[in-house]
Amino acid sequence: MASANYYVIGGEYADTTFTALAPGASEERYGPFTEKEAHDTWRALTGKTVDNALVRYRVKPEEDVSGAVWYVVGGEYTDVDFVRLAQKLETYGPFGRPEALAVWRSITAKTVDSALTRYDIVTAEELAEIRKNAG
Repeated sequence: MASANYYVIGGEYADTTFTALAPGASEERYGPFTEKEAHDTWRALTGKTVDNALVRYRVKPEEDVSGAVWYVVGGEYTDVDFVRLAQKLETYGPFGRPEALAVWRSITAKTVDSALTRYDIVTAEELAEIRKNAG
């Protein structure tokens, strides 16, 4: 599903790993924008701070910054209709969206040769519905 809203996020970081903000700095967030507007805003912000190697901004889709909780769910199914599980539903999480995607990629890479194995990334609400329907 494509996101309609994008944000520009960043600020001044403690070092060039860009994992922790500089002491006293807070994360800056601009948006929501269309994707083009977000890239235009990113370009304007980075142009103003080009001389500071510790300042970084990124364009992120709304689902990556919403604070929503995501799960990776699935397993081996009885057939390729992917309706009935052969075993218990496997559930991993909760994660932020980027972490859920990384876990999903890792799991699906290990099961790529199994035509009956499938995993999806779902919200907490979708997981509750899946569990309700499976029970």
